[in-house]
Parts: sequence; structure tokens; C-alpha cells
Amino acid sequence: MELSRRNFLVKSSLAAAGISVAANSKLYAGGNSGRLQELKTSDSIEQESFKFSVFSKVFHWLPVPKMANRLATMGFDGIDLTVRPKGHVLPERVEEDLPKAIEAAKKAGINIYSIVTSINNADDPLTEKILKTASSLGIGHYRMDWLYYDDAKSIEQNLVAIQTVMSKLAVMNEKYKIRGEYQNHSGKYTPQSYFGSSIWDLYSVLNKINSPWLGSQYDIMHATVEGAYSWETDFKLLNPYIYSIAVKDYFWKKEQGKWVPEVVPIGEGMIDFDKYFGLIKQFKIKCPVSIHYEYPLGGAEKGDRTITMKSEDILSAIEKDLITLKSKFRNANLIE
Repeated sequence: MELSRRNFLVKSSLAAAGISVAANSKLYAGGNSGRLQELKTSDSIEQESFKFSVFSKVFHWLPVPKMANRLATMGFDGIDLTVRPKGHVLPERVEEDLPKAIEAAKKAGINIYSIVTSINNADDPLTEKILKTASSLGIGHYRMDWLYYDDAKSIEQNLVAIQTVMSKLAVMNEKYKIRGEYQNHSGKYTPQSYFGSSIWDLYSVLNKINSPWLGSQYDIMHATVEGAYSWETDFKLLNPYIYSIAVKDYFWKKEQGKWVPEVVPIGEGMIDFDKYFGLIKQFKIKCPVSIHYEYPLGGAEKGDRTITMKSEDILSAIEKDLITLKSKFRNANLIE
């Protein structure tokens, strides 16, 4: 009875959203992970390797051409470019400015493999414009904006509503052949809690939708904050849907009587990178890598346009994290 009720809720929500259950049955394989693996290795999705990009929020103080040149000299492969309000490319100007950013990156000898967006709704008029433009330029990945729990609803009701929203995005992603990826984020966005912070809830929705065009940007820091000892189990659960990874490090500190996570340079915190990269190797995950910089860097870590720290010191910290991360990948025999 309970299963029938859940199926009724899902189908009713999809119908209300204008999605035909029959027309989109391929998105609802009931968690058929074997079928998903077939789709992930189909001819429609190019097999990938590790490409190291910087989450460009930390470079909002530089225009794209100068940023690209700096990143190329450091040894980055590309840019995880902000295409969102206050980003390097404003959503409403994506058709004009994203091609220029691609051209600047290629001129510097690197690429834009992914973009970071405020997309969380297929019905927003800017959503299709962004996805169509990005796909036409060869960008294969975008990070979604977050979704949140509505405390007035039960967890089950929230998941049905979120699945409806994400299903419509999966359909649009498939139309433009670009992968949408949801980042798991710890904590609360006052006053609401993040959907996906627990991992199981994100898995539950992705598993029901079961689309190769909708997955996870897995963030090991946020996963560890939420599950200090259980993150390994969560990773094993979510791994079929991990299409990119975000990397940063942290430790716990006491602030005003409360324990809070503080982001630190890679290798200086609590992340068990040996175990993490061992799992990535075990499950044969190969995908874009986005390095996030959220420790104090003169405001650059917040996406500020004006920085209060010497640019040379910021660039040195950014390069150091890249060197450290690549070394850990090599130690795990993930790259040469």
C-alpha cells in the first residue's frame, strides 16, 4: 500500500508539472543502476578523464582573459566558470559573453569544461538560454543551484516535489546534451536545510529519475562535515551518479562556544584523501575536478571584486593547492 501511495504521489506531481509519465518513462527505471551504467557509457556521452579546473568565484577580481592566462601558467586544465548573478558571466548576457570567455580560455591554452549556475528550475526563461548556449560551445557540465526543504511539508512530500523539479531539468539537459550536477552542501541556509546534505536524499531522487544527464557534483568536504564516519558508505551509495567532484579541506574549530567547520588549504585539514581517492579508483570514476578556495584570501574566497591581499599571495595559495592535489592523485595512481 505504501509503495502504491508513493507511486501515486510521484505520478500526480509529474502530471501537475506537465510531464508525461509515459513519454518520460526512461527517466523512471526504478533505480535500475545497471541500465544507468549502460547509459553512462553510451555513444551520446563522451568518456572523460580528470581535468583540473578552478571554481572561478575566487577570481572575480580578474577578467576572464587575465584569469585564464594565470591559470595556464600554474598548470590548470580549465575553468569552472561562474555563469550566475555577480559571476564572470551574467545569465542574461550568456549568449554574448560566454563565447568570449571560451575564446579567451582557449587562447590561453586551457578550456572551460563546466559552469556554475543559479539554475534550479527548468521553467525559468534563462535556464534554456544558458543550457543551449553552453552546450553549443562544447561545455558538457553545469552545476545547479541548491534546493531546500520546506519545513511545512513532510520529508516524503519534499522529495516528491524536488523530484518533480529535477525531472524537468533532466529532460532539458538531455535535449541539449549537457549534464546537470547537484552539489551536496552541509549545514543550513537560514532558515531552511539543504536538500542533498545527507546524501541519501540526493541519491533517492537521482535513483528514481535515473538519467545520465542529471547527477552529482560530489563535495568531499561537505560530505565529511555531515558524515564524519559514514561518508564512505554515502559515497558508495551515490557513486553511479557522480559526474564531477569539488575539492577542498577543513577542520573543526570552536567559535563563540560552538564547533564550526573552517576551510583550510588542501592537505592541512581532516579530509582522508587516501581513502577518498582509493574509492574513486575502486569505482572507476573519471570526471572533471573543481578546486574550491574558501579559506581567507583577502575577500577573493567570497567572490569579491576588490581584494585586500596581495595578488601574488593569492595566486601562490591557489597554485599550492593545485600542486598538492595533483600529488595526491598521483599517489593514488589516478594520474601520471
